[in-house]
Amino acid sequence: MPKILKVSLSEQQRAELRRWLTRRDLPRFERLRLDAVRLLDRGMSAPEAASLLECDVTTVRGAVHRFEAGGLAAPAEAPRAGRQPRITAADRRAVAALLDAAADEGRTWIASGLAEWLLAERGVEVSAAWLTELLRRDGFRWKRTRDSLRPKADPALQQAARTRLEGTRLHGWRPSQARGT
Repeated sequence: MPKILKVSLSEQQRAELRRWLTRRDLPRFERLRLDAVRLLDRGMSAPEAASLLECDVTTVRGAVHRFEAGGLAAPAEAPRAGRQPRITAADRRAVAALLDAAADEGRTWIASGLAEWLLAERGVEVSAAWLTELLRRDGFRWKRTRDSLRPKADPALQQAARTRLEGTRLHGWRPSQARGT
């Protein structure tokens, strides 16, 4: 049978815990771990806190052990293993600013062009597919554009072409006549 975990915070620690929990920029799992410590301080057991927080009991126990080892700062997010992301938050903000400015001017970008811009301007090498996914996560939406010169065409030239074509049309022609029936 596992040991019953108990947490007892001082008034100063409770006040600091409340300040941490009121922050809006607190990562989700850090908030979960701090809530686990708060609930155990209020007298709940680890299984009860896990049920209330909708997580596993081992998550609650791990949060309590981290708290006991390092205080309230210990439940903070630890650095993740693996390679750091190539594109930083500042790079993503720069791309967003570029797209917003381009939209104001009526210009459009394609993902491969944005990837080339990132490489040339900011020295960040990222694939167009991954950049598309990041833009989607950042809330950018797009649709496929059609290549057309119709809005840029000269109306006088269009009318001249229409009049030339009018004389070449076969009036009264039916597809059945072409087959000889």
